[in-house]
Amino acid sequence: PRSFSAAELVRAAPAPLQPYLRLMRLHQPAGTWLLYLPCTWSIGLAAAPGCLPDWRMLSLFGVGAVLMRGAGCTINDMWDRDYDRQVARTASRPLAAGDISTFQSLVFLGGQLSLALCVLLCLNHYSIILGAASLSLVITYPLMKRITYWPQLVLGLTFNWGALLGWSAIKGSCEWSVCLPLYFAGVMWTLVYDTIYAHQDKRDDIMIGVKSTALHFKEDTKQWLSGFSLAMLLSLCLAGVNCNQTFPYYSAVAAVGAHLAHQIYTLDIDKPEDCWKKFASNRTVGILLFIGIMLGNL
Repeated sequence: PRSFSAAELVRAAPAPLQPYLRLMRLHQPAGTWLLYLPCTWSIGLAAAPGCLPDWRMLSLFGVGAVLMRGAGCTINDMWDRDYDRQVARTASRPLAAGDISTFQSLVFLGGQLSLALCVLLCLNHYSIILGAASLSLVITYPLMKRITYWPQLVLGLTFNWGALLGWSAIKGSCEWSVCLPLYFAGVMWTLVYDTIYAHQDKRDDIMIGVKSTALHFKEDTKQWLSGFSLAMLLSLCLAGVNCNQTFPYYSAVAAVGAHLAHQIYTLDIDKPEDCWKKFASNRTVGILLFIGIMLGNL
């Protein structure tokens, strides 16, 4: 029987289209959720007291998240196609496997960025400039694994830009006392989930000579993840205090803390399947916080 999963929808697409859908990771939506959810937090916090978040902005940012995550994956695969061929988990990616050419992926990237620009142009002028400023991070992130053991930090700076952009899209500018702690919390969260993700490939990464926080932290990973989680929770509390959030918000922050504690405590860094499961479960973390923000506003 057919399912309605993203992977099944990609498999059901016309054959010539499938490599492009896989290039933008449409069959693996976890990353799109992790890019989108900080946007929802910011849009939710910017809503007026007693009001639900702006559904139009949530929809617009949802489309933008799909396009920009796809563009980021395309750029990543263009930089990494030679590395990807040497790693079992990534060898079947369209560029590494030769399903599409570098030129075809470049044209496809141009299309994704053009559509993303159309989404950005629907926002106010402040947000257009702020959104455009993130493009340098999107382009340079894939290079970081070649030069630093902290590419996950650069990914965090990139993936959580929506924590700034969502607020400015509603308010017309950033309230830094709220947006910066929210952004910092998102960066800490990314360091948690992407370090877990990186443990899947650590053996291959050593062989091909690329770096990650997983290789840097080694057996101390859980202590580092605990520190990042604590920093995330404290920053979320600070953001909540600075925008007068209420009890449901702090209850959600506590639930996020419990989820992260369980995630870290039960993590087996030497089992790739467990690392993937824990990584993907972070969608629940983001949704819990968004629900808390909505209920806190109401």
